Amino acid sequence: MQRIDNFKSIIDQYDVIFFDAFGVIKTYQGLVPDIENTFAYLKEQKKEYYIVTNDASRSPAQLADSYHKMGLHAISQDCIVSSGMLTKEYLDLKVQDGIVAYLGTENSAHYIESSGLHTLPVSEINDTNIDKVNALIFLDDEGFDWCRDLNKTVNLLRKRTIPAIVANTDHAYPLTISDVNIAIGGIAHMIENIVGREFIRFGKPDSQMFMFAYDLIRDQRPINKKDIVMVGDTLRTDILGGNKFGLDTVLVLSGNTLPQDADTRIRATGIVPTYICESAVVDMGGLGF
Repeated sequence: MQRIDNFKSIIDQYDVIFFDAFGVIKTYQGLVPDIENTFAYLKEQKKEYYIVTNDASRSPAQLADSYHKMGLHAISQDCIVSSGMLTKEYLDLKVQDGIVAYLGTENSAHYIESSGLHTLPVSEINDTNIDKVNALIFLDDEGFDWCRDLNKTVNLLRKRTIPAIVANTDHAYPLTISDVNIAIGGIAHMIENIVGREFIRFGKPDSQMFMFAYDLIRDQRPINKKDIVMVGDTLRTDILGGNKFGLDTVLVLSGNTLPQDADTRIRATGIVPTYICESAVVDMGGLGF
């Protein structure tokens, strides 16, 4: 594990950079200050990059637009790989008809709509349509009543033997510098324990997202895993996932993992990044931009 002072040295070592989104590029306050420098340097060095995110609340186009509205235009929908994309692919291949029930917002549901399937919030599942529900998706922590709809979800899974897909495996996300909110992955984990079933997961740290992004690159040119680095703020998702897939990893201290907690968490979890860096911001001093 090596401590890095300037993220520039990471970019210089690798051909492709995988970035997590929340806590690396943006926070609850907006863009990480000066993160634009990083993408300017990536462009100048002709480096390839992807945003590999557990965010299933919006489509890649909507996610890219959210960056554009914050003033970061370097991120296009083509460089976003989200857990929602893998969820939609699963539905296209494995669920042919009927209703897909979901926990989340309407925006997240529109994204996973698939030919021949009808998306419906858990709140609208009842005795007249429950027999037509052929899948349940955990998409987002907003858009439903936590008491009524979580109880309905438990009973839906008790009554129907259907696949339950967790499109965002994050258990929590930062709300402020000191507080967190429960994410949909945390809710799914609780319900999984209650109903005694194992759900399908597509977010980090599972390998499907990394393989999806890896295959996108290999469709265009030869690439080796040693040429890719994963940058994230969370040990149990970004760093563990990158390590498991065989990538070098960078833990940045601008999000979930605070500088004063990093060493303790690494020792406690046994999840060791290749590098630690304060942030993914390139220090522009002396670069001549």
